[in-house]
Amino acid sequence: MQYNISAPKQIDTTIALPASKSISNRALIIHALSGGDTLPDNLSDCDDTEVILHALEHRPQTVDIKAAGTAMRFLTAYFAATQGEHTITGTERMKHRPIGPLVDALRYLGADIEYLGEEGFPPLHIRGRQLDGGHVEIPGNVSSQYISALLMIGPALTNGLELKMTGEIVSRPYIDLTLWMMREFGADADWSEMDTVTVNAKPYIQRPYTIESDWSAASYWYEMLALCGDEESSIRLTGLYDGSKQGDSVVKYIFSLLGIKTLFESKEEGRATTVTLKKVPCMLPRLDYDFISSPDLAQTVVVTCAMRDIPFRFTGLASLRIKETDRISALKNELRKLGIALTNENDDTLCWDGQRCEPSGPTFDTYEDHRMALSLAPASLMAGDININNPEVVSKSYPHFWNDLRKAGFIINERP
Repeated sequence: MQYNISAPKQIDTTIALPASKSISNRALIIHALSGGDTLPDNLSDCDDTEVILHALEHRPQTVDIKAAGTAMRFLTAYFAATQGEHTITGTERMKHRPIGPLVDALRYLGADIEYLGEEGFPPLHIRGRQLDGGHVEIPGNVSSQYISALLMIGPALTNGLELKMTGEIVSRPYIDLTLWMMREFGADADWSEMDTVTVNAKPYIQRPYTIESDWSAASYWYEMLALCGDEESSIRLTGLYDGSKQGDSVVKYIFSLLGIKTLFESKEEGRATTVTLKKVPCMLPRLDYDFISSPDLAQTVVVTCAMRDIPFRFTGLASLRIKETDRISALKNELRKLGIALTNENDDTLCWDGQRCEPSGPTFDTYEDHRMALSLAPASLMAGDININNPEVVSKSYPHFWNDLRKAGFIINERP
């Protein structure tokens, strides 16, 4: 399937954002470990959350997590530390996404995990049991999801967990989000050193819990307003928290540099509110930024800067190589179609100095990656009509994205 997208000249809309995928997925694992009866409120309806929910509710012998990387990491640790025998698998791309560091750490803690294919990659066969816990080390520079997966099972381990992260630690805000949520459910867990987290063997408590809206989803609306030519346009986003622990809430700072002002209706901590986005003058000559703590925002900001003719040098991007696709290569390929020639000095960087190339036409591929579709769609505000192949990939994190675009005045026509 392909969508043809025409953008409006002006945007004035209120959008009910999806619930946070990051918080929903963590809440489900912690809720299961607490033995709770009532599911958290306002769970995300995205693919990633639904596969975790199905696995926890039905506990099938073979768990197909499809393309959900978070589900693969979180459920691997959960099944290893709870009774039962499971095979966990996914898409062909998932079978080429590394999981070795997490499996190594779990095995060190006593887990019984077997590779069914290539060493270091899914699918896995897991024979779950009570784990003793104790001290374990894991590289900090591969994926914070490995670290979060281990931390969340910490309270259920006989001796708790002391987790040391070696090397540079990527996406630290996601680790902090995990720790904050664990404490919300009664866990005794915190940083004991700059590179070490200690989790005591104190069980989770059962409690009601409501999921806040997703700051990652909000980023695409920041991008739309930044690319909209009408200076009076504004966008209102509901269900966001001021002071949110979501790492991608830093989007409001990044886009303040790009001419978007964020106004909170209420600043009462712990209360969902409506956020209004307004355009203000932006004279930024170039943007240098380190995405080590928020790599999921990189595609959004790359497309925004490229469309706005703002040269940039972005670092902290090494983890983009092992996402749903190689996001650095995908961005280079797709933006060339608009005549924008990105370069990268190494696996960690992506740059643009204003260099142009011959455009080949705005029909974009999505690489089975939701964030490629989500970040490229707003380009229609400056590039004119665009086509997006396989637009259904947005269901991974933002299922009603295309309906929200229609509500905002975009015209979207389906082509076979």
